[in-house]
Amino acid sequence: MGIVEAKPAGEPVFLTGSLMRHVTVMSLTGSVGLMSIFAVDFIDMMFISMLGDDALAAAIGYAGTILFFTGSLNIGLSIAAGALVSRTLGARDRDKAREYATSVAALSVLLASAVAMLTLSNVPALLAALGAQGRPVGLAASYLAIMLPTMPVMALAMVALAVLRAHGDARRPMLATVAGGVVNAVLDPILIFAAGLGLDGAALASVAARFVILGAALWPAIAVHRGFAGVSVAGLRRDARAVLQLGIPAVCTNVATPMGTAIVMREMARFGTDAVAGMAVIARLTPVAFAVVFALSGAVGPIIGQNFGADRLDRVRAAFRAGLVFMALYVLAAAAVLFVLRGPIAGFFAADGVARELIHLFCGPVALLFAANGAIFVSNAAFNNLGHPGYSAAINWGRNTLGTLPFVLIGAAWFGAAGVLVGQAIGGVVFAALAILLAHRLMGAAPVGAGAEPFVHQSRLHRMTCHRH
Repeated sequence: MGIVEAKPAGEPVFLTGSLMRHVTVMSLTGSVGLMSIFAVDFIDMMFISMLGDDALAAAIGYAGTILFFTGSLNIGLSIAAGALVSRTLGARDRDKAREYATSVAALSVLLASAVAMLTLSNVPALLAALGAQGRPVGLAASYLAIMLPTMPVMALAMVALAVLRAHGDARRPMLATVAGGVVNAVLDPILIFAAGLGLDGAALASVAARFVILGAALWPAIAVHRGFAGVSVAGLRRDARAVLQLGIPAVCTNVATPMGTAIVMREMARFGTDAVAGMAVIARLTPVAFAVVFALSGAVGPIIGQNFGADRLDRVRAAFRAGLVFMALYVLAAAAVLFVLRGPIAGFFAADGVARELIHLFCGPVALLFAANGAIFVSNAAFNNLGHPGYSAAINWGRNTLGTLPFVLIGAAWFGAAGVLVGQAIGGVVFAALAILLAHRLMGAAPVGAGAEPFVHQSRLHRMTCHRH
């Protein structure tokens, strides 16, 4: 199977050809890059587990939850970059696409810097809110002190990756993230064991990887695709409305996920360090096993965006269906592999007691229910690229509040730590169904000619969602 490459100027990639092929190629190449990053997190957990200290594993779990919150800002703004650039490319306005890319990049760096400083000044309070106690508090704080200052670096890197994908370039984002993963994997054992830095060594390796990803993504976005224009205050003022109309709801959308994770982590903490450690392993295992599903939103988004910009509404609907079919087939295959390997996976992390039970449960029926998350990812891609990111925010907040808290509390009361995990999974099914229905309704109501318009005509739900939450 070939890899999607950029076509000459004026020829958007996704307006012709098999949509299933576009979805498959973009998802698989995107997942390779994601998997390289997630696999390193998985390896981090393996190395930390080898040190034989549950407090270290718990510290990673707490720190990872906070980094999930801060990373949501970067993800949300990269979604804005991808949607704006892909739509304007579909409308064959390359100059405007460059202007949007530059505006999102500049705003991302500024906002990421502010959020990083704010988070650093409140780390003890945030860890306490997650239920962290004892040694894991200091360990997690040290890890965060190394990671958070490089948040602006990752913000710019993610915008550059989104711009590459919006141009239909699947190979270079993959290579950039793989390069970062390789650097991280090589430095991990050196810094953790040889240098004796332990958890801080894992953080330093991740910092090095972030700089590698930035360089490997930004250079081709500028040199190959000419994807950015010159930075100017006038340009920022001109584009700020369109960027923020999409970016703010996208950030709200992604903040919802770590909110749900925090709820689950806090409930899991009631059942002891072993339960938190087991959940930390699952948190690292999930993105490795389902990297293709996580890549779907970024893969389907540019396809929908380009075709919507070109007023190819038939291909917009077909791309959405292709994304759902591809996702369902992948989840079935991944769940089967996890079930077969559930014993070795638990043994690999020396998991005992509650931690082992949770890993076995995840590798069984819970894995199949991850299809609900996949459906939400595909639906979010449609909402964002059709100009209604408020729908994404509403679905994600609903899924991570009403679709998490009551299910987790009931599960914990009835089945203990296992009930927390099962409750979280079941809660997503209702909101996945709602997301699919909303996406179909939105695609059916999209007027011809809307794709070429800027993101200024948004729904009332868009304008109100973030204020509600």
